[in-house]
Amino acid sequence: MAKFNRNTNKYLKPFKNWFVLILAGFVVWMLFFDANSWFIHNELNNEIEALEDSKEYYKREIEKDKKAIKKLSTEEGLEKFAREEYFMKRDNEEIFIIEYEDSLKVKQND
Repeated sequence: MAKFNRNTNKYLKPFKNWFVLILAGFVVWMLFFDANSWFIHNELNNEIEALEDSKEYYKREIEKDKKAIKKLSTEEGLEKFAREEYFMKRDNEEIFIIEYEDSLKVKQND
């Protein structure tokens, strides 16, 4: 029995010091309970990283849209867009639309 008390005293000896107790309490408070705890900071940092990723995505999308607007600002680009997207034609032309089987949208009957 005395051997057990000696081993536990060896491990509990630092916690008899008031400074160590106060420091341990402060560390526990700052990690878990404080409004600026480590967990909240970690969560906010993850949110910041996600927002920065979405910011980069939107910057790339803006660049793609600027290139598309630049193409549509010319007469040839506007005509090409109208022909491809809206199947518009000139008065003396005929348009034939060729669709392949794999490009058709097929409704599946349940």
